[in-house]
Amino acid sequence: MHIHKFEKYWLIAGIGGLIVFLVILGFGAFYLGTHPQSHGIVIDPENIEANEAFKKENLGLHEIGDGKYVLNVVASAFNYDLGVDEDGKPVKHIQIPKDSKVLIQATTPDVIHGFNIAGTNANMMVEPGYISSMEVTFKKPGEYTLVCNEYCGTGHHLMYATVEVVE
Repeated sequence: MHIHKFEKYWLIAGIGGLIVFLVILGFGAFYLGTHPQSHGIVIDPENIEANEAFKKENLGLHEIGDGKYVLNVVASAFNYDLGVDEDGKPVKHIQIPKDSKVLIQATTPDVIHGFNIAGTNANMMVEPGYISSMEVTFKKPGEYTLVCNEYCGTGHHLMYATVEVVE
């Protein structure tokens, strides 16, 4: 069987591209710890406050142990609900101590949203009817932006908050 030299080049380029793709995917999955969400936890999207984690008083960042925190977030209609401050105003800025393990739990009552803390590996899709969760360790101090990376409507660009990792 004779294969033309240009066919050989295309076969080598195609197989090489496939190998590069698989190496990058493996690097992200195994070294960076990026894993797909398991949709094991369901929630009624019309009554998310029935779940203890998403009651108004439990939203936001809460310390659960030495260096361990839980961040409960409700994503809805161009807003991340991170709770309210002492004055009753919505929280748009949270501070997390450096090297803390944070379990992020998010849900939504309306449409699919994204949850991405830019500059970190915190990136999830938040779907109605499910609780998306992931554990993240913030190692670098600095200010990061929490953005919605799934188009959710005309006010999508207004959906953000600030996460500050402090010493």
